[in-house]
Amino acid sequence: MAKKIVIIGGGASGLMAAIWAARRGASVTILERNDRPGRKLLATGNGRCNLTNLLQERQCYRGSDPDSAFRIISRFGVQETIAFFSSLGVYTRNRDGWIYPYTGQAGSVLQILLMEAAYRGVKIKTRETVTAVEAESGGGFSVRTAGWKYEADAVIVACGSPASEIEGASDTAKSLALSAGHSFLPFRPALVPLKCRGGWFSRWAGVRAVAAVSLYLDGSCVQREVGELQLTGYGISGIPVFQLSRYAVQALEAGSRVSVSLDFLPDFDFEALGRYLSVRREQCPYKTLRQQMVGLLPEKLIDVLAPPDAQPDTVLSNIKAFSLEVSGPLSLGQAQVCSGGVPLGELTDSLESRRVPGLYFTGEAADVDGACGGYNLQWAWSSGTAAGLSASGGEEK
Repeated sequence: MAKKIVIIGGGASGLMAAIWAARRGASVTILERNDRPGRKLLATGNGRCNLTNLLQERQCYRGSDPDSAFRIISRFGVQETIAFFSSLGVYTRNRDGWIYPYTGQAGSVLQILLMEAAYRGVKIKTRETVTAVEAESGGGFSVRTAGWKYEADAVIVACGSPASEIEGASDTAKSLALSAGHSFLPFRPALVPLKCRGGWFSRWAGVRAVAAVSLYLDGSCVQREVGELQLTGYGISGIPVFQLSRYAVQALEAGSRVSVSLDFLPDFDFEALGRYLSVRREQCPYKTLRQQMVGLLPEKLIDVLAPPDAQPDTVLSNIKAFSLEVSGPLSLGQAQVCSGGVPLGELTDSLESRRVPGLYFTGEAADVDGACGGYNLQWAWSSGTAAGLSASGGEEK
């Protein structure tokens, strides 16, 4: 008799788990609280769906046990992921190692997954909010919703986190984990813009500039990222900020002093930029110091970095090391993903609970979050595959 598997959540990891379990002969039902599955998937990569990344290293994955996370990733890694989607019809594009569907549309990836799930006989029940998962004394589980009870041999919790303002984002994984006797590391924003102290940020709001962002914790530099920085009315955003934000948020929670230093011309070192600015002054001696910045920096940025009556040394320091004190992240609703979840030490390498056999936690429900650049989706594909194959335990059909 086919094993009955209930998957809570129809996002990336839930659909992946469903497909692999169904391929192994299991009878699979997905319970999705939204009116349709895959809402968060549609928003990934600004709607372009950064499927994965060719660069796969341990430090790309964060959490309480990155070694275990990377071991799970390695079992179904980037090449297996590309091959899987290619076999279903997704032609991919390589953008400096960041892998996207050639269509540039997350919707096509979701369609492909739903078509495969339907072909494999996966049932998807929408508008179903799970209220409890109960282990039965004789084996198996009862999964309760507001209006029904589903019987299952195995349950996969793949309902994500409260990150993003997309309808259905929730902390259901936390309540299900705690009720099963697991510990749970709090959900915190991981890829998120940062608010900074000061009341003048409207002066540079809307500016985008390539910059280096260095994160300082209690005065010590711990990480540096380079990329397009977005300057906002509350502070800073953009990919380099997202890459640092997890560590900034955790440090603030621990009571550390958190600051960032912005380098708006990272192609120059300090001395080289000083010489370059001196040459600009010599070439156009009729220009004021602020006018000499035109063509080098955006106008709004000139107003901030080269205020009236500023001296050349001050402007040079502002360009290369503009310091801001970080006051906190934006809300969970503004985050792309969360840190936190069930610690991997409480799960097997198949993401099965060591406390409740037959219960699995995938995607953001487990304590793994990736860097920006396709790593969180890679974790979804890898963790969903691991749980789906283990929960089904059959032969592929």
